[in-house]
Amino acid sequence: MKLLCILTLALGGVATAQQATTAPRFTLNIPAAATSGEAEHSVQFIGTATVMIRFGGMTILTDPNFLHKGDHVHLGYGLTSERQTNPAIEFDALPPIDFVLLSHLHDDHFDKLVREKLKRSTPIVTTASASDDLRKLGFTSVIGLGTWQDVQVTKGDTTLRLTAMPGRHGPVAAAALLPAVMGSMLDFSSAAGRYRMYISGDTMVYRDIEEIPKRFPGVDLALLHLGGTRILGIVTVTMDAKEGVKMLKLIAPHRAIPIHYNDYTVFKSPLSDFQKAVQEAGLAEKVSYLKHGETYRYEPKK
Repeated sequence: MKLLCILTLALGGVATAQQATTAPRFTLNIPAAATSGEAEHSVQFIGTATVMIRFGGMTILTDPNFLHKGDHVHLGYGLTSERQTNPAIEFDALPPIDFVLLSHLHDDHFDKLVREKLKRSTPIVTTASASDDLRKLGFTSVIGLGTWQDVQVTKGDTTLRLTAMPGRHGPVAAAALLPAVMGSMLDFSSAAGRYRMYISGDTMVYRDIEEIPKRFPGVDLALLHLGGTRILGIVTVTMDAKEGVKMLKLIAPHRAIPIHYNDYTVFKSPLSDFQKAVQEAGLAEKVSYLKHGETYRYEPKK
């Protein structure tokens, strides 16, 4: 993952994608390597919350988790969970990654293998609290965002404005004991066109989420973290089928793809529950399902 990057702090306040005249809080400039052939626009599902997003010549890796079936992750307070699947791609087989988008610092989203193998100069965009911990681990190009703060990423003629969305990892009491989490809105732009993508992160649907479609209407694609994760067997801290449909109605994307639903023993709401709920809600034509390793391809809007 050889990458040279220039990380600069830009002056200016909080900005949203609708405030095009407002400077982003941060900028990240990625040198563009010489490429050949047509640019790819796609989302590849690797497993759990890990996807590889391509737009033009830009490649983003989300919530990297490359442990294997039978491996365990630590979730804090003595809690562990066992992985039930294998990643579709091995970490060492990844193509060059421009930056990592990390919704929160939990072992099932940034595992011990990644902590060991990820090059320390790889840019990481994450929450403010996770950014402090990652710097302590030796990562040198970390951008920590608060809710509604943004970073502009540029590579060649491709520009991405990435804005941190509200997120709460479960009910208020449970969320206070878990790492801070964020969703993300990705607004891509290039000569090929524009595309808006929402990634929910490990959140439940709560009041602050209602602000998202007001500030960011017209979402082209939403990646929804499901699974109905339960801690101590009783407290649900990620969306289950019912919550997933509620989020789908609220964000109202043109297309949605569920992820983060069958990879760990703490996931208690299977994908089949979401499929059934989507069907009953009359939203089946809005949802695409990817198996591990499969790719969804999309076209930017002119």
